[in-house]
Amino acid sequence: MSEVSAKKWYVVRAVSGQENKIKAYIENEITRLGLQDYVDQVLVPTEKVIQIRNGKKISKEKVYFPGYIMVQANLTGEVPHIIRSVTNVIGFLGETKGGDPVPLRQSEVNRMLGKVDELTVDTETTVAIPYNIGDTVKVVDGPFNGFDGTIEKINEEKRKLEVMVKIFGRKTPLELSYMQVEKV
Repeated sequence: MSEVSAKKWYVVRAVSGQENKIKAYIENEITRLGLQDYVDQVLVPTEKVIQIRNGKKISKEKVYFPGYIMVQANLTGEVPHIIRSVTNVIGFLGETKGGDPVPLRQSEVNRMLGKVDELTVDTETTVAIPYNIGDTVKVVDGPFNGFDGTIEKINEEKRKLEVMVKIFGRKTPLELSYMQVEKV
């Protein structure tokens, strides 16, 4: 029993754009062959991306490691072979030809699953602002949707931009959030 419980995380390389299909295939194969004891979970790392469309926030799941699927498994016996033989699976990450797949280190697993240490979170929050003063942006949300403007000021704390928009021939400053504009 102890060897079944020793599961590690591995990364399976797959055809990009097919991650969720392949995840389903792997799960189906494992179930069909009764190997659930050996494979705990199959994950496609995704992130929520929020876009504003017509004044509504839409959150979409976006795969943030295209072509990679995480598998928590005990790769003994047939298990690696079964996973490799799934359609559109290229192989395991880090395996040498004919060698065994290399498990991820715990720190890598935590990073991929988003359980990042508090210290690194602080540095992450000072994300580089995708805009610079003088950039031309298009307003994609709000009453001025469709207008182009120039960034005059950037307020990092509030994550707001002051954009100078030409409305009826007059320049008007608008305060917009990062979400409400996109680069032209």
